[in-house]
Amino acid sequence: MVSVRGDDADPFSKGYICPKGTALADLHADPDRLTRPLLREGTSWKELGWDEAFDLVARRLNGIRAAYGKDAVAVYQGNPVAHNLGLLTYGQLLLRNMGTRNAYSSFSLDSLPHMLAAFTMFGSQILLPVPDIDRTDLMICLGANPHASNGSIMTAPDVKARLQAIRARGGKVIVLDPRRTETAAKADRHLFVRPGTDAALLLAMIDVLFTEQLVTRGRVGTTGEDDLRAAAAAWPPERAAKVTGVAADDIRELARALATTPRAVLYGRLGVCVQEFGGLAAWLCYAINALTGHLDEPGGLMFTTPAADPIPLARALGIEGSFGQWHSRVSGKPEFGRELPISALAEEIETPGDGESKVQIRALLTCAGNPVLSAPGGPRLERALASLDFMVSIDPYLNETTRFANVILPPASPLTRPHFDLALNTLAVRNVAKYSPPTFERAADTRHDWEICLALWTRLGLPGKLPGIRLAERTLAKLGPEAIVDLALRTGPYGVGRGGLSLAKLKRAPHGLDLGPLTPRLPARLRTPDKKVHLAPALYLADLARLDRAFAQPPSGLVMIGRRDLRSNNSWMHNSQRLVKGPPRCTLLIHPDDASARGLAEGGTAKVSTRHGAIELPVEITADMMPGVVSIPHGWGHARPGVKLRVAQSVPGVSVNDILDPARIDELSGTSVLTGQPVEVSRA
Repeated sequence: MVSVRGDDADPFSKGYICPKGTALADLHADPDRLTRPLLREGTSWKELGWDEAFDLVARRLNGIRAAYGKDAVAVYQGNPVAHNLGLLTYGQLLLRNMGTRNAYSSFSLDSLPHMLAAFTMFGSQILLPVPDIDRTDLMICLGANPHASNGSIMTAPDVKARLQAIRARGGKVIVLDPRRTETAAKADRHLFVRPGTDAALLLAMIDVLFTEQLVTRGRVGTTGEDDLRAAAAAWPPERAAKVTGVAADDIRELARALATTPRAVLYGRLGVCVQEFGGLAAWLCYAINALTGHLDEPGGLMFTTPAADPIPLARALGIEGSFGQWHSRVSGKPEFGRELPISALAEEIETPGDGESKVQIRALLTCAGNPVLSAPGGPRLERALASLDFMVSIDPYLNETTRFANVILPPASPLTRPHFDLALNTLAVRNVAKYSPPTFERAADTRHDWEICLALWTRLGLPGKLPGIRLAERTLAKLGPEAIVDLALRTGPYGVGRGGLSLAKLKRAPHGLDLGPLTPRLPARLRTPDKKVHLAPALYLADLARLDRAFAQPPSGLVMIGRRDLRSNNSWMHNSQRLVKGPPRCTLLIHPDDASARGLAEGGTAKVSTRHGAIELPVEITADMMPGVVSIPHGWGHARPGVKLRVAQSVPGVSVNDILDPARIDELSGTSVLTGQPVEVSRA
């Protein structure tokens, strides 16, 4: 591997590549990347043969399932699964068919509220609308920093240029965020909003739409408009201003601009989801786009027409959506999409069981995840993982989580497998398709992650829920994930008829295919029984009383938010020198007034405390922070014993999740609260 650069002939990226893409070279050649199965013996590790490792894992997991029941084995899927063709197809044979109610993933840490809103309003958790950024004339970003994330639930290469294009054609970009982010710095306007109050802001905007008769009824049928009007009436702009910190006149101006601009969109992202009222806020983001006539319209919030339609695959796996069909054993948290919130994992491991219907977790299978650093309550989860009877991790690294595994099964380099973006193309701001062949052949003594999952699936004797799954393992291994992609392309919206799209045709277009701009898809695309958008599902209306109680008095005190960086959004990106080089990024951002009141100096060390512990980190004083709010990025803190990540361990940083309260969740959706938690800050 010599270098990685963007493809100028790609019709979608036009040659843009972010720093994380160039770091594929580092990942491929990383001496810390594991290549052979490892067995832990005390504090040391020894290599195993693949068949020996597969047989050992299957024997231990089947033994625990037989002794205690299916729910005694938990599974966890991490963020990289969404970027991995093999894990999104064959991987789900294993991960979705274990038959356990103790299934967890990183979705409950970042996007569950949006998926819940899609399920309740549009009928499927897969139906996530995206901003038609290339045709909009007004984009309001709430809790989103696309300059750093390159879009999130919005696949948009070179999003900086796309935002600049809005302004170049006479449009506007407005950002609401507790921090003047990289995106806010380039926007036409930035407004501070207090963390955790987005639902109050959005209700006030909706109240303005109704009271000033600015609601636009589009061509798509809706239900619940009167209920939404009544709910919003309790939050006039003056009340919301006291809670959010956004002036009443600014709230009215935002609502009017959104309603009177023909092509406009409100885009809410991570900051919307990871708060105490993330469920309400995500719902209201979609509702306000519908009320202003911008849902499923050019320049607004639209649905993609992906070449490989994910809905049939989701239907086959049984994950189009479900909510509250069961609850966690210990604290009663609701399932969503056949998964429980990650906030329930530690307690389900720690708490003894009571009979067949109340089974304690005794074994854990993790896939491409590092919840010790990415989920609140890291120290508690560490203790819980150490108490398991058995743990296996499908992961290329010995990291903060996998060091507790009894067996690690490392997948081959991403550059040895083909790639077709099943997930992110469903969130793309333009309909595209591209197949990338392997750059290298995998070594004979390595295995792809999908091959690992297929081998375990066979040995565990699990049922299958994918088209054609009754084929033998040998046949499935020969076909590989590409067979599923080919089937999806041929049966998808561009594959029907003579000469339609297929994998073979896509392979003949190495730069990818431009399939055109987003087009209106509703009501046909809706999965609701009445083919209408449900503006006021009952579970949200019932949760409004909790919002009223929480903000009976204006909020006060110092609270904390996270932040992203273009070069490091996640903990698994920190073992690349090119991504972590430069000034330290794990710092405390604090407003000058808040710093002065606590005797903090630029470059000094601050102590940030909660009842769960304290961390110390360097201070950056900046007026870019809203008074009363501090910011610390997540994913750092690699200096734990047993970790083998030489680059990551050499970089200073602490894990903010070590001090976050894992019990603080959005009570509606079960999502962990990562932003708006109260903290105390003092000089270290």
